Amino acid sequence: MARIVLKFGGTSVGDIDRIKNVARKVKAEVDAGHQVAVVVSAMSGVTNKLVEYCAGISPLHDAREYDAVVASGEQVTSGLTALALQELGIPARSWQGWQIPIRTDDVHAKARICSIETEELERRLSSGEVAVVAGFQGVSPNGRIATLGRGGSDTSAVALAAALKADRCDIYTDVDGVYTTDPRIVSKARKLSKITYEEMLEMASLGAKVLQTRSVEMAMKHGVRVQVLSSFEKAAGSELPGTLVVDEDEIVEQELVSGIAYSRDEAKITLIGVADRPGVAAGLFGPLADSSVNVDMIVQNVSEDGASTDITFTVSKGDLERARNVLEAAKGELQYRRLLADSNVVKVSVIGVGMRSHAGVAQRMFKSLAEKGINIQVISTSEIKVSVLIAEEYTELALRALHTAYGLDAA
Repeated sequence: MARIVLKFGGTSVGDIDRIKNVARKVKAEVDAGHQVAVVVSAMSGVTNKLVEYCAGISPLHDAREYDAVVASGEQVTSGLTALALQELGIPARSWQGWQIPIRTDDVHAKARICSIETEELERRLSSGEVAVVAGFQGVSPNGRIATLGRGGSDTSAVALAAALKADRCDIYTDVDGVYTTDPRIVSKARKLSKITYEEMLEMASLGAKVLQTRSVEMAMKHGVRVQVLSSFEKAAGSELPGTLVVDEDEIVEQELVSGIAYSRDEAKITLIGVADRPGVAAGLFGPLADSSVNVDMIVQNVSEDGASTDITFTVSKGDLERARNVLEAAKGELQYRRLLADSNVVKVSVIGVGMRSHAGVAQRMFKSLAEKGINIQVISTSEIKVSVLIAEEYTELALRALHTAYGLDAA
C-alpha cells in the first residue's frame, strides 16, 4: 500500500464527463489498496472568466477580493469530484484550503505556502476516505482566502504530498509525460522515462509548460517523486508510467542533453552609446528592478575608446513597454545615445545534467545553428544549460536542428 497524491488540471476536469473519468482513475488507485488524496484545478477556462469578471469591475481591484472570486473555481471542482467518487461507492470529502488549513503568507494573488496542518487529513486517509482538495489556494495570516498565482495547483499538490509524506505525486495533464522538446514542432521528439529535478526546473523556467516552476522547486527541496502523465489514457498512474521527476541519483546514466526548451515570451532591448563608467549597470538595472521588470540575458560590449559601450538584455514581452518607459525616464543619468527594442525574438535552450562532465556542448549548439544560417544574438549559460536568443522566424528550424544534433531523435 502506498500513499499517493493525484493532481488533475483544468483540461482533466473540463466537464462532467471528464470529472467522472477522474473519479474512475481515483477509484482504480483506491481499489489497488492505496491511500489517495486528490488535488483539482478549476474547470478549463473558468479561472480566466473569473479574472475577467474582476477586471470588469475594477482594473485596480483589491487583491483580497480577487482571491475570494478566483478561488471559487476550485471549490466547485472539488465538490463535483467528491460527488463523482461517492457515486462510484468511494467515501470522499472535499476540502478547501482554509479547512485543512493550508497556511500561506499575506501576499494575495501570488501567495506562498508556509505550512500545512495534516492531522485531520491523515486521520481521514487512514480510515479509507479520499480527500479531494481544492488546489491553488490557502488561508492567509488574517484568515482570508489567498491564491498561489496561476498554475498554483501544481504547487498545492506537491506541497500536500510533502506534508503527507506521500510515496508519489502524480500530475495528470493533457500530455502523457515530459518530452525531449515540443512534439508539436519536432515530430521525432520522444518521451523521457525519467528527468532530474534540476533539468525539469530549467525546462519549466525556460518555456516548457508541463509543470509550474514553483512546484518543481518544492519537489526538489522536499524530495517528492513526481510523475507527469495524461488523464486521457485509460490506465491509472500506478499502471501507466509517465515521466518521473526524481533526484539525480535515481538516474544511472546521464544523457549529455535531456531536452530542448524554447520561450517566445522574450523581448530584446539594446542601449547604444552608454557611458562606460563604474555604476552604470546599477543605474540601468536598479530602476528596472524597482519597477518589477525582470531582466534575463545580459550582454555588454567591450568599449574600445573607454568612453561608451552598448548593453543588450532581455525582458518578457509583457514588460517591454514598462521597461522602455523606465529607461527613457533615466536617459539623462545613463547618457545613452539610442534605445532599440525587438520583440520578434525567441530564446532556445539545451538542458542536461550531463553537461557537467562533458565539454563541447555549447560548441555543438553554435555549429548546428550556424550550419542552418541562424544568427545568435545573445548567449547565456549555467552549469546545466546553454541558452541563445535568435530571430523568432527560425524557432522551428532551430529546434529540429538541435534535436538531431544532440541525438535526441526517436528511432
